[in-house]
Amino acid sequence: MYLTCLDMEGVLVPEIWIAFAEASGIPELKRTTRDEPDYDKLMRYRLSILKEHHLGLKEIQETIATIDPLPGAKAFLDELRSLTQVIILSDTFEQFAKPLMKKLGWPTLFCNTLEVAPDGEITGFQMRCPQSKLTTVKALQSIGYQTIASGDSYNDLGMIQASKAGFLFKSTDQIRADHPELPAYETFDELLAAIRRAMD
Repeated sequence: MYLTCLDMEGVLVPEIWIAFAEASGIPELKRTTRDEPDYDKLMRYRLSILKEHHLGLKEIQETIATIDPLPGAKAFLDELRSLTQVIILSDTFEQFAKPLMKKLGWPTLFCNTLEVAPDGEITGFQMRCPQSKLTTVKALQSIGYQTIASGDSYNDLGMIQASKAGFLFKSTDQIRADHPELPAYETFDELLAAIRRAMD
């Protein structure tokens, strides 16, 4: 029994923090898990910038409302879900992801949650579990699933490497160069074909 695990940002939808960096005019917020392997460090850096600029959840959600899935993402996801169960494993937050999940047809999403003060300031965040993507893939394997995984960033490598088949998708030159053993694809058609082959 196969189960496919996909990253969300950079794979199915644009990077939320990059979109917000552009909308807010704060280039420092363009830093993502493609640049910083330590997610805890990255989030604390982001929260300090938000606090400095007096920006909160409302402003980020206003930007997210303008974001659409990447071209072809919903059709890819619909086709993939006809072949195999799919779980999106993301280090994003429930408060960010809901409008994007609606646009993708409500796929299953495992993610994290923000701590938000009454005035809308984001004061912290709660991760679902340590190394959430790798931990989840191992848990799925422990209940009888063979996992196939794909993502674009440093925080996806654990689940990709631990799966029966794993692929980089729309990743960076640096990550591809560091991991030549991982097949890397740029289009949804290529990724779908690779997943089909892995299931044969």
